[in-house]
Amino acid sequence: MSPASLVNPPGHAARVGTAALPHPIGALPTPAGAMALETVELTKRFGSFTAMNRVSMRVEPGTVHALLGENGAGKSTLVKCVAGFQQAEEGSLVIDGRECDVANPVVARSLGIGMVYQHFTLAPGMTVAENLLLAGGQLPAVIHWRAERARLEAFLATTPFQLDLDARPAALAAGEKQKLELLKQLFLRPRLLILDEPTSVLTPQEADEVLGHVREFARSGQCTVIIITHKFREVMAYADAVTVLRRGEAVHHCRVADSTPALLAQAMMGSDPDSANKKTENAPPTHVHQALSAAKNNATPALCVQGLTAQGDRGTLALHGVDLSVQSGEILGVAGVSGNGQRELVEALVGQRPRLGGTVQVMGEPYHATRAENRRLQVRSLPEEPLQNACVGALSVAENMALRDFDQPPLCAGTAGVGLLRFGEWRSRARAWIADYGIKTQGEGAPIRSLSGGNVQRAVLARELAGQIQVLIAANPVFGLDFAAVSEIHTRLRQVRERGAGVLLISEDLDELLELSDRIVVMSEGRVVYETTAASADRHVLGAHMGGSAHA
Repeated sequence: MSPASLVNPPGHAARVGTAALPHPIGALPTPAGAMALETVELTKRFGSFTAMNRVSMRVEPGTVHALLGENGAGKSTLVKCVAGFQQAEEGSLVIDGRECDVANPVVARSLGIGMVYQHFTLAPGMTVAENLLLAGGQLPAVIHWRAERARLEAFLATTPFQLDLDARPAALAAGEKQKLELLKQLFLRPRLLILDEPTSVLTPQEADEVLGHVREFARSGQCTVIIITHKFREVMAYADAVTVLRRGEAVHHCRVADSTPALLAQAMMGSDPDSANKKTENAPPTHVHQALSAAKNNATPALCVQGLTAQGDRGTLALHGVDLSVQSGEILGVAGVSGNGQRELVEALVGQRPRLGGTVQVMGEPYHATRAENRRLQVRSLPEEPLQNACVGALSVAENMALRDFDQPPLCAGTAGVGLLRFGEWRSRARAWIADYGIKTQGEGAPIRSLSGGNVQRAVLARELAGQIQVLIAANPVFGLDFAAVSEIHTRLRQVRERGAGVLLISEDLDELLELSDRIVVMSEGRVVYETTAASADRHVLGAHMGGSAHA
């Protein structure tokens, strides 16, 4: 805790210092009103990857400007450059008609730019009052709590949010924490307020309350607002203008009054209306469709999920009674904008997240994702970020390839689970898989963390796709990979389907789902809200359900 917080903390009797403060804590110079912002051909690279390519955008003063785009489209990169957390290699920022160098967040704050992040930045052990004062960045040695509490109470009276100044964030609900994050910035009277997914943990009523206040704050002329959101309903209800980013480029600018959710979905997903129905050379063979039809009519689903509920990282429900089934010989695609429960679904299915309710069955048998069940029921998984979620970075490629069956013959001498480990077999098999999957590595003894992302994914593929498979759970399996790696992994997934396995494919890339899937379901706000066959899918309808406008 800051030394200043130890003097007359909230809830204790105030002790007035001997010296008068020149101005209240956190006070800024008199604001000059809402900011006009323009980005001119901003480009940001991370190594060879271009996250943002020549993005130009104009945000009018006193308006709410929405940023839309799929995960990885460049939205967060753009606002981080505006807020001084990242520096663009090319282009410029123009504030109120003058080019400015926002070199760091301190400069941004001095210009009146504030940002509410997607993840909480609160000091959990400090009170609401202390968190509000800390937002100013500078504290004196002695805080005049009587005067500051009066000022804080007067400030809260101007907002629709009621928070106890003596409460600590650790005891607040997720929605209350989000309100406190917003209040921290409003307390500093920003000229430009950036909100990154501000309603992700709020109820619909709380979201309307927060966004309604933000809109009124902007329309009063005190502030300009940029909001990153994936929900078309919020854009249509609260924004004045919108910019759509796709693959690092600004592809669409418009006034909200002149647009519709369908047009915004088209801009987000791409402008080729026929690609939703392209199922030609990538379609599964006829015998697979025949097997799938027979499976639907006669067989038990390969994977059946009923009423699955699970908690998110912030203590709120992330999954609300999810129902879905995957037939043998079928790829079921799960579409959805990032943050709508897909990650929690995968983690609940593979045993990385506790299930609060519901059932999961594989081939009609209860499935709790134990190692023994994985082996007996032949369940495999390709998690997102495989180096983090499916590997031990310090271990060798061969050792990581053996993680699934190191205690089984022929990798282990003797009966299953008992006997000496045969490291020569580990290395021999690893060399064969390295050759078969084209894994670029210094050898099977190299630490797997020394491999590139695509080669880590190939190594995990080799391990997970070996042998018989009943169910494969794949989460964003080609995210961040190059074209060659994407093509290869897609081919492998089709081969798994053709071998008769049920594949649950979770992806934020709609093109990928339309190319690979037999059926597609859409997840929004932790629920399955729409289902269609991929052959008859309309990307704009899918986009509307992903954004929430079709079931608001």
